Amino acid sequence: MDRFESMSVLLAVVEAGSFSGAGRRLRQPVPTVSRKVAELEARLKARLLTRSTRRIALTEAGQSYVTACRRILEDVLEAERAAAGEYRAPRGELVLTAPIVFGRLHVLPVLAAFLAAYPEVTVRMELADRPLDLIDEHLDLAVRIGEPPERRLIAIPVGEVRSVVCGSPAHFAQHGVPAHPDELARHPCIAFAGLSGAHSWVFSVDGAAHPVRIHPRLIVNTAEAALDAAVAGVGLTRVLSYQAAEAVKAGGLRPVLQRFEPQPLPVSLLYRGAPPLALKLRAFLDFAAPRLRERLAADPP
Repeated sequence: MDRFESMSVLLAVVEAGSFSGAGRRLRQPVPTVSRKVAELEARLKARLLTRSTRRIALTEAGQSYVTACRRILEDVLEAERAAAGEYRAPRGELVLTAPIVFGRLHVLPVLAAFLAAYPEVTVRMELADRPLDLIDEHLDLAVRIGEPPERRLIAIPVGEVRSVVCGSPAHFAQHGVPAHPDELARHPCIAFAGLSGAHSWVFSVDGAAHPVRIHPRLIVNTAEAALDAAVAGVGLTRVLSYQAAEAVKAGGLRPVLQRFEPQPLPVSLLYRGAPPLALKLRAFLDFAAPRLRERLAADPP
């Protein structure tokens, strides 16, 4: 039994969530996949998976073994890449993650230019508004908004974004322009639940956190919906500066209460710093960092 192959089959089953899904991914019959996992369990004398008609789950022993398998297979892959000369020229697949709207507005244009400059590199980008674990998700890089939580990762700062309150010209014509956060009590609001609480926004007044209760006429779970509703005059909304940039440029929205905004959120490129650093990753970091800084610096409001 090939030990590395067995590890790869087990990981495919765990990642696919089923033997049939792993079989499709590996292009192997389901009985073959099941047999290889059973042989691995027999050799280890430990049950790695619990099976039911609907799903599979890792046992405690299986969880620790799968973690070790990922690390071992990644080390083998890095060694193969080095032997194949990847560390002499950027090539291979680069896997990264970014927030959905930020990825579409800022990362994707940079990626397009990067792919044109490095024809032997391919990229897979996972857009998600929840932070993905670089190790568990087999990612090379993450574009992260907010303070980097993982000390084991290296962060390259590329800029910052702000929490902005904005409304349409029609809204301000009807309700006036608030000069202080406390005046939001008389303004209809649109709450974007993904950014802050649905009934309270926190500002900075005289250097201290100043929560203000709002009265949302509409609560949504995406920034795009909040912005569309604000442009339509439903009320004021609060989103991140890059999310509002296009509407502000077009004149559909106007930011207010800027001097009461909380501290900006940093934007960073996160990666694992364990050597050797693949040349494709180093090339992307060197290529993307200055371009993202330039794009963020040009973002209104």
